[in-house]
Amino acid sequence: MDFEFLISRLGESGTNAFGGLVLGVMFGAFAQKSQFCLRAAVVEFARGVIGKKVAIWLLTFSAAVGGTQILITMGELDITDSRMLASYGSLSGAVIGGLLFGAGMILARGCGSRLLVLAATGNLRALFSGLLFAAVAQASLKGVLAPVRDSIAGAWLLHNDGGLELISFLGWGSFTGIYIGLVCMLVAVFYGIKSRLTPWAWIGSVGVGSMVVGGWWFTYHLSYQTFDPTQVESMTFTGPSADTLMYLLTPTDAALDFDVGLVPGVFLGSFLAALLSRELKLQGFQEGRSMIRYIVGASFMGMGGMLAGGCAVGAGLTGGSAFSITAWIALASMWAGAALTDALVDRQWKTSKEEAKVLVIPALTRAANYLAKAISSKKARFKSG
Repeated sequence: MDFEFLISRLGESGTNAFGGLVLGVMFGAFAQKSQFCLRAAVVEFARGVIGKKVAIWLLTFSAAVGGTQILITMGELDITDSRMLASYGSLSGAVIGGLLFGAGMILARGCGSRLLVLAATGNLRALFSGLLFAAVAQASLKGVLAPVRDSIAGAWLLHNDGGLELISFLGWGSFTGIYIGLVCMLVAVFYGIKSRLTPWAWIGSVGVGSMVVGGWWFTYHLSYQTFDPTQVESMTFTGPSADTLMYLLTPTDAALDFDVGLVPGVFLGSFLAALLSRELKLQGFQEGRSMIRYIVGASFMGMGGMLAGGCAVGAGLTGGSAFSITAWIALASMWAGAALTDALVDRQWKTSKEEAKVLVIPALTRAANYLAKAISSKKARFKSG
């Protein structure tokens, strides 16, 4: 596709940012309508259920993977020069960062993209957590936490001697990615029908995945129409959230790019979708102590996302669709970290609460009844005496 018309009016960087904005608006609207959320899918699966949340995530994942691999096979897309498939990858960063991010999204009740979507609907808890997530991500990239990130990320590196793309690394055929996407889609459709997903859940889930494909396609085709180098990339929210926050706080002469357009686009799209469906609702913290959970969770995600090379969308969908080795390891680590945290934090508390209802409350009731009978007996003896 020829972007000459846009470039002549917006400039190269402006066109890049505009593309991020448009795709972000659609991503935000689809994510809001489908309720796409990796955290919800992990919690549902970890508790022994494969229902709506897992089906929605699988639909999104399969659309991203299948669509991206089809374009690559057709020769319409080349992502070998993307950051996801750079000259080296950090296995230690993928594992540790993925575990941290997974734990963080359970504590903060949403990943980076989900917090952005919820914040646009009036959720002040998500807004607070999202801002802290972006601040910690920036501190991990260029601030006081950068030495820690560098130390962990540099502990175990995977060099590009055999390729960092999983299919090539394993020596599989060029159609393998399409087959994997197709299998995931069939599984997703089965559980989607079984879970009776709504039409908007079907449309929104595939739409979110398609925006990942759209991001790859747009930046790739723009890259060979611009004089200045343009990074081939797609949806991710750790780095872009940090970049957008710094761009708003400390405006510089730095050129606009896809990432800076993406974040406000997702916010706008989510807001419009919630407004049109009358789902805007102001929500906040009910007590001060609950903020501790969100602070820890957002901090874990900020550091974890930078270590893992992306968030639940960046590593999970974008990196997964590119079959980046480190992205797939990071995604698996996110699932593991989230499931473990849910078991240790949320399920343990709920189990204790249920046990209290079953064991403690009846025992207290019996004790109260016994005490009442004893008092009544003493009163009767006292009157008879």
